[in-house]
Amino acid sequence: MHMTKELIVRFAEPADCPVLFDLIKGLAEYEKLSHMVTGDALALKEHLFGTPKYIEALVAEYEGKGVGFALFFYNYSTFLTKPGIYLEDIFVLPEYRRYGIGTAILTKVAQIAVSRNCGRLEWSVLDWNEPAQAFYRRMGASILDEWRICRVTGEALLKMGS
Repeated sequence: MHMTKELIVRFAEPADCPVLFDLIKGLAEYEKLSHMVTGDALALKEHLFGTPKYIEALVAEYEGKGVGFALFFYNYSTFLTKPGIYLEDIFVLPEYRRYGIGTAILTKVAQIAVSRNCGRLEWSVLDWNEPAQAFYRRMGASILDEWRICRVTGEALLKMGS
């Protein structure tokens, strides 16, 4: 693993949305969830840069090419009475792994959380993704086996909300 001066991790700009969306599709393919991708780069741009601004994103460029990203937003800890950052996705193209890019992205998100006085940084990882779990543990994360994600979408969300 090595990192070079050709790696830049920066906040996304509006012109990055097509590349970001391509990386999101790459993540979905890696996770065998391509069938779940129903959005598009235009909606992503609106949520990143519109009003209200729902999300933030970092882009990792290696030798001038967008090869990774992180997408995150605020959450809140009632116990800590502090905001936190929820890392919705972090991804590096498989052929660019082992260059320190994932480490640089996750470190940058953690720096943002610290600079904003957040009480925590958290995210989810698929149970089968053991390489990611090992990486996160090496970075200092705890994987909380006692918590489960609850999700309501589509018709079930409409029903719940009516």
